[in-house]
Amino acid sequence: MPPIPLVQGALQIRVVYPSPNQLIQSRDSNFIFGSVGNGHAVLTIDGSPVQVYPNGSFIAFLPLPAREHPAYDLMATLGSDTARATQPIRLLPPIPVLASDGPLVVDSGSVAPFGHLALGDDEILRVAVRAPVNASVVWQGDSATVPLVNGSAMPLRSALDTPLSPGAITPRTAADTTLWQVGVPARRMRTQSSIVVARGADTVTLSVPAVAPAPPVPTWGILGADTSSVSDTDRVIIGRPVPNGTYEWLLMPGTAVPVTGLDDDFVRVRLDGSLEMWVHSSDIALMSNGWQPPARVAGNAELRPAAGWVDLEIPMSSKPPFLIEEGDHELELTLYGVTGNTDIVTYAGDDSLVRGVRWEPVGTERVKYTLQLATQPYGYLALWDNGRFILRVRRPPHIDPARPLAGLVIAVDPGHPPIGATGPTGLYEPVPTLAVGEKLRDLLKARGATVVMTRTTAAPVALGERPIMARRADAQALVSIHLNALPDGIDPFTSHGTGTYYFHPQSEPLARSLETSLVRRLGLPELGVHYDNLALARPTWMPAVLCEGAFIMMPEQEAALRTPEFQDAYARGIADGLETYFRSFAPHR
Repeated sequence: MPPIPLVQGALQIRVVYPSPNQLIQSRDSNFIFGSVGNGHAVLTIDGSPVQVYPNGSFIAFLPLPAREHPAYDLMATLGSDTARATQPIRLLPPIPVLASDGPLVVDSGSVAPFGHLALGDDEILRVAVRAPVNASVVWQGDSATVPLVNGSAMPLRSALDTPLSPGAITPRTAADTTLWQVGVPARRMRTQSSIVVARGADTVTLSVPAVAPAPPVPTWGILGADTSSVSDTDRVIIGRPVPNGTYEWLLMPGTAVPVTGLDDDFVRVRLDGSLEMWVHSSDIALMSNGWQPPARVAGNAELRPAAGWVDLEIPMSSKPPFLIEEGDHELELTLYGVTGNTDIVTYAGDDSLVRGVRWEPVGTERVKYTLQLATQPYGYLALWDNGRFILRVRRPPHIDPARPLAGLVIAVDPGHPPIGATGPTGLYEPVPTLAVGEKLRDLLKARGATVVMTRTTAAPVALGERPIMARRADAQALVSIHLNALPDGIDPFTSHGTGTYYFHPQSEPLARSLETSLVRRLGLPELGVHYDNLALARPTWMPAVLCEGAFIMMPEQEAALRTPEFQDAYARGIADGLETYFRSFAPHR
């Protein structure tokens, strides 16, 4: 790590984080960082001494200020000079104390369900609230009263486990004796109902919204509001297992799906008779009642080899929902809402990549195709072309072990802008990431690669455009360069270092290679390799990895990131990791 240069400027307190009146997401302690303009200054925050680094930067992890008019009080001294600053912040509302005695207190922010819901009659909703363990809690509605059960005794998961409302306190695990819940069929909640909490003479009544009926069947929607058959390789519609949940399905615009429910900004759609998912309401156009696409039947399939890939083509009437999963030397393609009727699979030529295709019906509306590969999966795409679903399987590159990057196309993504983190002395993340990206570009070119940069200036580039650039350039790998920061409440002195992120299994070996090389070059603590749902890690046509080489919020690391030496070390760590990874594809001698 390069030494931090000494700065002997005017005494001036500048707080970078938190910003004035920012809502702090932790409840007891948090970090504060910025600069005081002079490395010889002495600093206290709320009376606690805080280290000042040679360049005048500081970072501290301190208890949050008192709740009434919360603000950090900073005082810096330099000889006879003194500077003071007050940084006001906002705090989360206090967690209700659900005591077993005294006035009855109930956590009204924990009531479930909430929002605008539309569900089928027999679907079970989780009716829940946090209330004292010695209270009596019932749901009243539908001319009936149903007691809620203490959560420690009945960890209930409903068919629709609704996310918490904004500002609600996150329910604890089943050991939380203040959590009360019960399952109620949606048909009994068509009108507004109540949760009633009582203890002794005290009673608290909380409103539960009515649940509308599910859309009449059949009601269909078109994902992406696109009813054409035009292929859009680079646009996908995100399907989630729960509203606002993690990404699971990445589907084509123009796919028709039955609509079965609503939860505020999310619409539930049916993939087949046994599986449903949620899409954002902006990603689906509802069709008029009675509209229905032709039944999807998967016909005879054909494998078509090309120079850089092999296509599995399956004819059917319209775009299906699908899922592609990677396995050991295989890819599994699941088609939903499709009847399997593949009598013949034609192999065009003796191809070396796809060694065989198996198919099997999984129920009457689901079919699975398994492609047996000669290698581990390297890249793939799902396409639609003129009545054919196409799974395109990419061939791994041919590698010269002496020059493993020669002839490859590598996409380099200098992270941000827009947005991005800022260090204690004001270093904005997109500045050093571009510097590292440019050094990496030069290193990769010197090692024989062609480099595609997603940005070369300080101008913003949309997040969604960056992986599209890599795919259209037919890159063999995509590496996104970032600098890390922490969420509120995490001690920065114990939680910093180098981490690498991937999403699809095919990218995990590249992530491991880059993490090992970056830790060796940068000399920071190893945070490891992480599976994470990140936009720059979601492409499937090539291994795609996001690197968080250092923490820009840490004074020593921010100072190092200003130096060409550390920028070069970051770039060389990536270049070395790419070489190691691609060398593994070279034939053994």
